[in-house]
Amino acid sequence: MKLGIILETKEAEKAWNAFRFAVTALKKEHTVKLFLMGEAVEVETIATEPYNVADQLAQFLANDGEILACGTCLRSRNLEDQTACPISTMVDCVELVEWADKTVTF
Repeated sequence: MKLGIILETKEAEKAWNAFRFAVTALKKEHTVKLFLMGEAVEVETIATEPYNVADQLAQFLANDGEILACGTCLRSRNLEDQTACPISTMVDCVELVEWADKTVTF
């Protein structure tokens, strides 16, 4: 199954759960794409225990997960040069939803 995940928060526990869900789906051999929108584009900077978002993010990428980040959201936070995520557009977000068999938001 193709799963699209839209993450809209940098709240540690919610972001952690979104990535745990994504990693679990990949391990069950689903294809997963994740779109970061709004404050979620700051997800790479989350460092809150006990929610190790960085570890889940690394596992997601190591298992061939794909991440896209809203370019407008990155630019509004002056983060476009500080992210490893491909800078994307709303067109990319719409295409993710069209591509996915199921879409989940966190």
